[in-house]
Amino acid sequence: MFHVPINLENSESNDLKKTIAMITLTVLLILTISLHVPPRVNAVDVKITSISPLTKQGKVGDTINVIGTINKTNGWYEIWFGNTLVVKGTASGNNVNASLKVPALPSGNYMLTLRDVEANVNATDWFIIETAYFLKVSKPNYPRQLQQGGKINISISITGGKVNPPYIANITVRTPHVNETYQVRVPLTNTTNTGIWNATVTYPFEGIPNSHTNYTGTYTVSFNGTLASDTFFVGLTDLAEYHRNDTMKIVAFGYSSHDKVTITIKSEKGEKIDEFLWNVTDGVVDANRILPKNMVVGKYNIVIMPKVKVVNDTQTFAVPGFETKIVPRNLAGEPVPNALIKIYDKWANETYIVSSDSNGVATKQLERGEYNATAYYKKVKVGEILKFNMENENKTLNFTCQLTSLNITVVSAQNPAIKIPFASIRLYYNFTTDLDGREKANETVSFQTDIAGTAKRHSFLFNAFYRMHASRYDRIFNETTFANLEPCAWINITILCPERFLRVSVTDWEEKPIKNALVELQESMAGLRYNEVTDNYGNATVNCIFGKYHLRVYSNGTLLKEETVELFNETVNLPIRCILYNLPLCIKVVDYFGQPIPNANVTLKRNGVKMHSRITGVDGIANFREIGGTLMIKVYLTSKDLPEAMLTTYIAEKRDYANPIVVKIGKYIVLAGLLVDSAQFAMTILILATAMLVAIIEVILRRRFKSSKVSS
Repeated sequence: MFHVPINLENSESNDLKKTIAMITLTVLLILTISLHVPPRVNAVDVKITSISPLTKQGKVGDTINVIGTINKTNGWYEIWFGNTLVVKGTASGNNVNASLKVPALPSGNYMLTLRDVEANVNATDWFIIETAYFLKVSKPNYPRQLQQGGKINISISITGGKVNPPYIANITVRTPHVNETYQVRVPLTNTTNTGIWNATVTYPFEGIPNSHTNYTGTYTVSFNGTLASDTFFVGLTDLAEYHRNDTMKIVAFGYSSHDKVTITIKSEKGEKIDEFLWNVTDGVVDANRILPKNMVVGKYNIVIMPKVKVVNDTQTFAVPGFETKIVPRNLAGEPVPNALIKIYDKWANETYIVSSDSNGVATKQLERGEYNATAYYKKVKVGEILKFNMENENKTLNFTCQLTSLNITVVSAQNPAIKIPFASIRLYYNFTTDLDGREKANETVSFQTDIAGTAKRHSFLFNAFYRMHASRYDRIFNETTFANLEPCAWINITILCPERFLRVSVTDWEEKPIKNALVELQESMAGLRYNEVTDNYGNATVNCIFGKYHLRVYSNGTLLKEETVELFNETVNLPIRCILYNLPLCIKVVDYFGQPIPNANVTLKRNGVKMHSRITGVDGIANFREIGGTLMIKVYLTSKDLPEAMLTTYIAEKRDYANPIVVKIGKYIVLAGLLVDSAQFAMTILILATAMLVAIIEVILRRRFKSSKVSS
């Protein structure tokens, strides 16, 4: 053994150095990690994701849409178009979806900026403003129109133009004479540095010889060829449309070589409506004329003769009339569709024919004047308005017609309080027309009563012969006729649906009467329900409404039979054999080997409810008389609460001794009249067999031992 000297002082110094080194390394490691950690980035960047239109080009005033995102959720944002603030709003979450108008700026490429106000972060894109050219003629409001010799102002403008130099517009007017044009140069002015330039000039042009508006027709105005254009119309008349008795003012230039002219007004078909002479003063035709009272709605042509110019003085004008709505109404106040209205125009001696539409409204343009009207329905005259006047406004006219309406109710003949829904009604009616002469006519309509057993049908003729068939399931149960209806709003008609007698005889499988059976009938269409109980002889009589029924027979709540029965004849006799009722049921309980088990408790249940219990005899059979159907059979042996076997079966026929329902309980074996557990029995047999086998082996071994001893 040897000893190593220890220098305590040196040891403490080393420990201190190690501690300082570890602290230094830790600090350096933290600094290194912090320097390499990326700066915190917001979840969403400020950016512009799309601009529409996709071309990023447009004119001043166009709508553009900017979609993007900002950092600040629900924060303030601004959109700048160049140096112009155009939108200020609040983001939806982080999303920006803003529409804006292109501001009034000179043409060029501008920076479009989306600014997150709170974060002071911008996203940029670009948009180009294009130059646009506009020309507009100041036309009179319709129906007024410019007449020959008149003047008209033309406005020219440019948006998105350059700031400098100024623009000069070439304005060209082409007259109705295709080879005749007049042109003037117009300087445009720009009072602000927005790129918008404007000018206005009056035609005929000042300083341009021979420019005029002396032709009737359409003039075309253009700005620098095809940059922009417009048109205006110069007419003979001061208006484009007139009503009867209006005063028409006519002006035409260029007739210095004539003292008089002939002015003619014709219809579209060329019929002469009016013609008159007029004096020419200083080469100008300046005429006034009251339009004739007999003019009807339509278009007309006015012509001045003789022809003195390369462009004829002819013009079309309209007589528009006033919108007149005629509403034929039956006596119940309801509009009548498909009614024919004959309107007689007394001033024009004209007759107009219109028909009411599906809403019961007939519409016709009628001019000022006196009228009368006659209404026809199915070509039968049903009403007349002796006189009505049209003035200076649109009109709605209610026209009372001699038409009634039918309120049909189908009820039970047995109990009128019971309404019969969905009964089919077919109505035949004959009448005589008088629109185009007296002729015999007939029509047929079909409909159904609603859920409340009623049917309302509108607008029927008084003087007609009606025959009505009421049916259910395509079987007629009522025929009614009526004629010469009263002039009232509604005719109430009640149709009786007859009752039918159903006599049922209910028997069991042996055709013996079943008493106290419940016979239930439910009508297929209307849901009417009837119940009756059979007497001691199994008979029951039910009074039902004419129809088709679903019949069910019950005994003690158990369904015995169901079928469909038609009750169309006055009396229906129906035998009903319920083969499930009072069936013999033999239930045989057997053991593992099929031997009968006596004294077993057999219980029957239906829908979980106990019915009857029986004890099996020496033959293992328990006898019942029950209603068939779905039954649960439970067999109890050693316990009253826990069944040894359960069986659910559907029984539709008798099950007697020759054909019992067998319930096998494999758990037990009947041995000498006693129940033995089959597993214990098997174990006992195995033990006995093993013991016998051992005994046999023992005997064999002893015999061999004796044999070997004797031989030795």
